[in-house]
Amino acid sequence: MTEQSPKTAMRLAFYGDDFTGSTDALEVLTFAGLRCALFLQVPSAALLEALGPFDAVGVAGHSRAMSPDEMDEELPPVLAALAQLPVPLVHYKVCSTFDSHPDVGSIGHVMDLARQAFGHGVIPVVAATPALGRYCAFGHLFARSATDGQVHRIDRHPIMRVHPVTPMTESDLARHFSMQTRQTVAGVKLPLFERPEALQDAEVDALLASPCEALLFDGTRPEHLTATGRHLERLSALSPGPMFAVGSSGLEYALTQWWGAGSPTPWPASAPSFDGFSAVAQVLVVSASASALSAQQVDVAVQAGFAEVALDVCAWLTQREQALADMAQMIVLAWHSGHSVVVHTARGTGDVRIGQLRDRLMASGLSQAQAALQGGRLVGECLGELTERVLLTVDVPRLLLSGGDTSSTIMQRLGPQALQVHARLAPGAPLCKLFSDKPHLRQLEVALKGGQMGTADFFVQALSGREA
Repeated sequence: MTEQSPKTAMRLAFYGDDFTGSTDALEVLTFAGLRCALFLQVPSAALLEALGPFDAVGVAGHSRAMSPDEMDEELPPVLAALAQLPVPLVHYKVCSTFDSHPDVGSIGHVMDLARQAFGHGVIPVVAATPALGRYCAFGHLFARSATDGQVHRIDRHPIMRVHPVTPMTESDLARHFSMQTRQTVAGVKLPLFERPEALQDAEVDALLASPCEALLFDGTRPEHLTATGRHLERLSALSPGPMFAVGSSGLEYALTQWWGAGSPTPWPASAPSFDGFSAVAQVLVVSASASALSAQQVDVAVQAGFAEVALDVCAWLTQREQALADMAQMIVLAWHSGHSVVVHTARGTGDVRIGQLRDRLMASGLSQAQAALQGGRLVGECLGELTERVLLTVDVPRLLLSGGDTSSTIMQRLGPQALQVHARLAPGAPLCKLFSDKPHLRQLEVALKGGQMGTADFFVQALSGREA
């Protein structure tokens, strides 16, 4: 890692509920000039000393795909360890579309668990991320769709309203949370940001005095996030220990904008340029996203000459080892042809493979909801084993993972020590370098994207590079 000057304490720690969301937050902090890295587990003091110093650290998790019972088993020690880090604020990073369900990836349940580690102070919630086309107005979430370029209320979004596991059917985030937790949510509404700071503070203090456990901040413009960053810093200063907060990468935008604009403890950011990165001879794409945008990205890659490998996960269910060997052989042969390779388990929500896997699991006695959740996990496990086998067989310089839940499972399987941002690729999906003592990972560059991230030529851009 690059040589850095010492600093006594970090400013922020975050836990990402999946890997793609974690690299999104890492990107914002890095491009703002902070020294940060992403780990797979809460780093020990010894590891921080060996690899740091850092201004911020992140932990890439996979709670987005967990049931409440699984969260109860896995998250309390993680939250307790985060609460011991020398930071004023710990951010539970969620997808900017806030898609979650009482039974899968429940944000409200995590808020309940956080009380054990962080106490009973207010939990700020930051939903707006204008840089990604995400807006929160009077408590309702809106998001731009990459398929048509239009901004939709989240429950009418052409992709998120039909998400295969966590469809968003409610745009009012307070009501959305009410299905996942009994904690009451008060709102810091848009008109507040038009008032002088003293009046803003008085209104926020009045909300804190009311019976609310969480405080949802509106935002439609960057300056709203800057003001939110000031409130976050003020609230965290009142907390006896690290303050727990929930939000998209809008929270990182809020804090870094405030630190650069008017904070009494500003960060003299002088970030190096991350705009350019070199072309490589080949890239490997592993996609499990069923979104319409991901289907477009696969189409463009195939039209650009990528070799296509369509996987049938159902075969992996019955003859696991043989199916894995056959899949790996197909990918390796395609790689040896000299072309970049795009591996996928779906091309859009209408792909017949999705229904075949669901029906297969339902035939074993699972409900439709259980089959959707279990199917996603099986896809992730299959692609995790497959990706590792391929990387051990051929020299891949750049790996592109598409699909939030699956990217997390694959990266957990690969098990690098840490990631740092290497270059800009697309907002919310930077190109990263891995740090690992495993030879097949040591020089690997990775980009992880959710189904809504990137332009249609994302995979081609990652192959072709970009001049600074």
